[in-house]
Amino acid sequence: MSGFSAAASAAAAERCALAIRARPAAASPATRQQASLRRSAGPRRSSTFAASRRGPVAPRAVATPADRASPDLVGKFTLDSNSQLQVAVNPASQGSVTEIDLEVTNTTGSLILHWGALCRDRRDWLLPSRRPDGTAVYKNRALRTPFLKSGDNSTLRIEIDDPAVQAIEFLIFDETQNKWFKNNGQNFQIQLQSSRHHGSGASGASSSATSVLVPEDLVQIQAYLRWERKGKQSYTPEQEKEEYEAARAELIEELNRGVSLEKLRAKLTKAPEAPESLESDSPASQITVDKIPEDLVQVQAYIRWEKAGKPNYPPEKQLVEFEEARKELQAEVDKGMPIDQLRKKILKGNIESKVSKQLKNKKYFSVERIQRKKRDIMQILSKHKHTVIEEQVEVAPKQLTVLDLFTKSLQKKDGCEVLSKKLFKFGGKQILAISTQVLNKSKVYLATNHMEPLILHWSLAKKAGEWKAPPSNILPSGSKLLDMACETEFTKSELDGLHYQVVEIELDDGGYKGLPFVLRSGETWIKNNGSDFYLDFSTRDTRNIKDTGDAGKGTAKALLEKIADLEEDAQRSLMHRFNIAADLVDQARDAGLLGIVGIFVWIRFMATRQLTWNKNYNVKPREISKAQDRFTDDLENMYKAYPQYREILRMIMAAVGRGGEGDVGQRIRDEILVIQRNNDCKGGMMEEWHQKLHNNTSPDDVVICQALIEYIKSDFDISVYWDTLNKNGITKERLLSYDRAIHSEPNFRSEQKEGLLHDLGNYMRSLKAVHSGADLESAIATCMGYKSEGEGFMVGVQINPVKGLPSGFPELLEFVLDHVEDKSTEPLLEGLLEARVELRPLLLDSPERMKDLIFLDIALDSTFRTVIERSYEELNNAAPEKIMYFISLVLENLALSIDDNEDILYCLKGWNQALEMAKQKDDQWALFAKAFLDRIRLALASKGEQYHNMMQPSAEYLGSLLSVDQWAVNIFTEEIIRGGSAATLSALLNRFDPVLRNVAHLGSWQVISPVEVSGYVVVVDELLAVQNKSYDKPTILVAKSVKGEEEIPDGVIGVITPDMPDVLSHVSVRARNSKVLFATCFDHSTLSELEGYHQKLLSFKPTSSDITYREITESELQQSSSPNAEAGHAVPSISLVNKKFLGKYAISAEEFSEEMVGAKSRNIAYLNGKVPSWVGVPTSVAIPFGTFEKVLSDGLNKEVAQNIEKLKNRLAQEDFSALGEIRKAVLNLAAPTQLVNELKEKMLGSGMPWPGDEGDQRWEQAWMAIKKVWASKWNERAYFSTRKVKLDHDYLSMAVLVQEIVSADYAFVIHTTNPSSGDSSEIYAEVVKGLGETLVGAYPGRAMSFICKKDDLDSPKLLGYPSKPIGLFIRRSIIFRSDSNGEDLEGYAGAGLYDSVPMDEEDEVVLDYTTDPLIVDHGFRNSILSSIARAGHAIEELYGSPQDVEGVVKDGKIYVVQTRPQM
Repeated sequence: MSGFSAAASAAAAERCALAIRARPAAASPATRQQASLRRSAGPRRSSTFAASRRGPVAPRAVATPADRASPDLVGKFTLDSNSQLQVAVNPASQGSVTEIDLEVTNTTGSLILHWGALCRDRRDWLLPSRRPDGTAVYKNRALRTPFLKSGDNSTLRIEIDDPAVQAIEFLIFDETQNKWFKNNGQNFQIQLQSSRHHGSGASGASSSATSVLVPEDLVQIQAYLRWERKGKQSYTPEQEKEEYEAARAELIEELNRGVSLEKLRAKLTKAPEAPESLESDSPASQITVDKIPEDLVQVQAYIRWEKAGKPNYPPEKQLVEFEEARKELQAEVDKGMPIDQLRKKILKGNIESKVSKQLKNKKYFSVERIQRKKRDIMQILSKHKHTVIEEQVEVAPKQLTVLDLFTKSLQKKDGCEVLSKKLFKFGGKQILAISTQVLNKSKVYLATNHMEPLILHWSLAKKAGEWKAPPSNILPSGSKLLDMACETEFTKSELDGLHYQVVEIELDDGGYKGLPFVLRSGETWIKNNGSDFYLDFSTRDTRNIKDTGDAGKGTAKALLEKIADLEEDAQRSLMHRFNIAADLVDQARDAGLLGIVGIFVWIRFMATRQLTWNKNYNVKPREISKAQDRFTDDLENMYKAYPQYREILRMIMAAVGRGGEGDVGQRIRDEILVIQRNNDCKGGMMEEWHQKLHNNTSPDDVVICQALIEYIKSDFDISVYWDTLNKNGITKERLLSYDRAIHSEPNFRSEQKEGLLHDLGNYMRSLKAVHSGADLESAIATCMGYKSEGEGFMVGVQINPVKGLPSGFPELLEFVLDHVEDKSTEPLLEGLLEARVELRPLLLDSPERMKDLIFLDIALDSTFRTVIERSYEELNNAAPEKIMYFISLVLENLALSIDDNEDILYCLKGWNQALEMAKQKDDQWALFAKAFLDRIRLALASKGEQYHNMMQPSAEYLGSLLSVDQWAVNIFTEEIIRGGSAATLSALLNRFDPVLRNVAHLGSWQVISPVEVSGYVVVVDELLAVQNKSYDKPTILVAKSVKGEEEIPDGVIGVITPDMPDVLSHVSVRARNSKVLFATCFDHSTLSELEGYHQKLLSFKPTSSDITYREITESELQQSSSPNAEAGHAVPSISLVNKKFLGKYAISAEEFSEEMVGAKSRNIAYLNGKVPSWVGVPTSVAIPFGTFEKVLSDGLNKEVAQNIEKLKNRLAQEDFSALGEIRKAVLNLAAPTQLVNELKEKMLGSGMPWPGDEGDQRWEQAWMAIKKVWASKWNERAYFSTRKVKLDHDYLSMAVLVQEIVSADYAFVIHTTNPSSGDSSEIYAEVVKGLGETLVGAYPGRAMSFICKKDDLDSPKLLGYPSKPIGLFIRRSIIFRSDSNGEDLEGYAGAGLYDSVPMDEEDEVVLDYTTDPLIVDHGFRNSILSSIARAGHAIEELYGSPQDVEGVVKDGKIYVVQTRPQM
């Protein structure tokens, strides 16, 4: 149910025809509230409870003589201490009239009865035409009849001649005392039935024996609540009527029990009860209220609904909202506002048309939705990859400054560590402040190229802002100690003929946080842009300023250094900065992607206030906007010509803002004067801001304007002003730092409120039009066009609409603007996305005013992200399908924002398929969705890594050149990622992951190697980074990254990771073989908790699907009987047999023997002719053991052999950098002719194609692949693995198995005994699309996994869908597989350590699983998985032991490419 649309409100539109009962204007707030609560809060009847619509009957009443027999006394009411009202009713017999006698005792003045009649089907007072003499009609809302004076008493008789009237309601007014009499603050009400009402005093008629008049709106609510309690069943018209009357009876029973109507209304509508004690005798308060027109109530209710964010209201809440709207309008009228003026006030803009449109469409204030077009999502595919190419431009070495040389001289000192460093500029000169540590002594150096006599006025600080005089024992020679500071004269020095001045200070261990200082040259004080200089000791310096060969690596170094040279000029004003940026665009473009990134980093430092925006230069706003316009024009042209840079160019444009020629910037200057003139605020803060705006407007002004608006809205709460500024990065110090400083706080008068809110709201549009690249309203206005609105704002401005926009696009943008503040975000998100998708074809073309369209897209994207973050509360208790839908929306938005979105789009397709499965209650939906959730996470991690590699080096190098605060440099890329859709998406995935794991029964853990262990927890970033390390005590690593190819380090007994390596990956196999606990933890909170145990002792107890852990003591560790307490230290007793060259360079499969080849080759030869006929085995030949050593000793390769020997000597001295150099050296080997001839003969003889037949180049490709296999003997992982078990690396021989590649549809690995559980009755296998390298290599993501019972091979059970984003595919080719004598040794798993290399490079293909029959076709999947399981079982039976089998599937046929004993 949406908005105000509900079953109980179906007749809401008819309320316009209903009137309310007239009331005296509440004589007090209490009366007003009570009167309001009696008015209608909603429609008369719901669509479920149809009301009879009898026309109004006008009863007649006249004063008659008291000639009828003994009326019944129905009530006594105390009016004041001396006066009492008595009411008697003489009920009507059939066809006669009912008489009501009223008598007031001890009256002194003339009394007036203010009254009307009540009927069941009417809400307002009926005015009887039969009236006592002297009766007057008051505003067509009530009757006023004078009492007759009789001695000390006053009397009045009223006759009612219509049975439809159930009661009269009245108040009494004493004209002499100008005083109203009420019944406990409410109207008197007298029932005309045959009831007997007895009351006295203030309580009045408080009980009823029979029917009481109940307001129809309360009956309607009660009927709805009954219907809801009964399950909202369908009723016949007769049942509806019965239910409606039953609801009325329930309420009457409540009233008869003594519950007041006020309390009853509060209970049903959840409205606050009216206070009972507030009274007023003010004559002004006694005036009867004007009726509020129903159309205005409708509009006010709509406005309230919009302000609340258009939430979904249940029917009873809708009724309350109508009532509240009426009360708000009544309050305005009570203050004296005429209805006509009230109408003018609230019927602004198109609000009336919005309401009437919804009523016309029977929507009743429901949230609108746009209808998204059905389109193939792949239409938004973009495959422009970011390729980082190192800068190729030859740049002459830049001459080092004297301060560069000074820094170098410090760093060359033995043991000198630079702790913190900052370069300051002043008056064209520089001063460098450096803190260092040498041999546990801390020193501070201040060096400057200012050569005039100079005094350093300095102190030490233990907290920010403190000046504390240094202790006398650390003062440099000749220093003068003052009360809170010290003065030291600089001493002259020189380096390489360049002169400088320096002060050296040696610190004691005083716990100082920093060193504040200023400079004095003669009588002139020199400061840092008006503030003290400050060297922060806590900011660690990790940079080298142009002092090593690695400085600037991975950046457009020459461009960044040019930027640094121009920064001092750029600081003069934003006009200077943007013009300099425009001048640098060509150089950035020529430097490629890193050049564009360099510009972005610089602009981003500016936008985040890390660089000075203005210094000693006044510039007009129109000059700034013109410079912006020039720069963004250049960016627009590059956007058109270089699509591969669009993602970064958008980031630059968003940080710069729109700008514009002519009056765009001038409006900022002119319109502030309009605000000051219109609102009489020409002094104080507004004048200071005016001066800043005239001379140096900046993006800060958008924040200042917003802070003023929020301050005014809060009824001038100054804390709101400061909160808004501070949340957006503007402090009091920053306000004071402007060339035209803002010293004062705003101080406005209450009568200025409306005018200022109106004018500042308009002014914000001008500010955002210039400064904000992501403002939605100004972006839409610029594309749709707008004209002058008068009143001093946008005067003379006319922007024409962009031509060629899609049909319906303006209406789509109008929808977005109308709903941008909605609390219910889903329709808005759909509208924003639809607008972006509609806009996309234009952004891929080269339309006129491309820049305006880019800024519109940036604004739509920014708004989308803001709205998603706002929707988190809405999703707190949402169904899984809704959260999934929101994730799909965010995925689509991300795809629209990046240059290479293929993987994201396939994630989106899969996610949408999972959503459909969830809606259809498919029992596999959660497992399917989990695979795509994991793939999305991989895509986000890959994007984050790409950004880091692309941007962080430039941020670090430029940050060092410009002395940007180190913390800002360190988090540069992190902040970029956090501000984008990827971070929003990640947050939603984290929220949804536990839901999926729960539904799919996955738990929080996947235990790959279940071993009970106890040891010390050590947190590391990457397992790869510590794989060669040795831990001297039992260690359990919590590794944030595990790729799958790493070694388990010595001393490690357990590895916990959030990463998802395949169960059959190298590291997983190694963990099981070494009896090391290895598990993936999916729960982020659990992982965070484990990270908190860093360096503490924990005991882990795993099962096959879960892990429990607890903290233990040292003594418990010592007593532990775990066989793994010393895991990682045990060295298996194994050795290698040195293999000799036996005279053959190549052999056929029939010649394979233990002396010639390894187990891999022998096993594949053994399978030939023994496996079932439906299992294929590829033809094989081999290059045997010893061939590498033979080739190396050939005279052709003498120089290579000598080089390798030298490198091996270095390696023996533990210079491990030699490993990479040996691998490179091996690739220089030349092939002896005999090798070529023998290999050709064996391959052709076995029916394999000979590469050389396709040309010499093809043979060279094959020869290079063979050499890469040999070279892998020296890869780091293999080398350290053999070293760990003390194998003689020189004895490791490498044969090469040569096979023709089967161009696979799928590849698989089988373990014929389940490796996780050890269950020998169960086969475990993993399957990937394409070649098997993505399965056995370090490719991210999970393979499809399944198990199969050996006694039921037709029924494989799927454990997980694949999440690997990449598949490898290849043409018909040859693969050269490593086959060393170090593989498959008993007690040592050497398999997978060495490389297998195809002759041709594989094609990496981004996988779309939604079209893969293995994923979407259950029958096909069952057939393939069953065939894989059968093949594994057959091979296990052939060998008689558990097997580790690799194979492929091609056109449904199974091929086995190798098998080995399962370790």
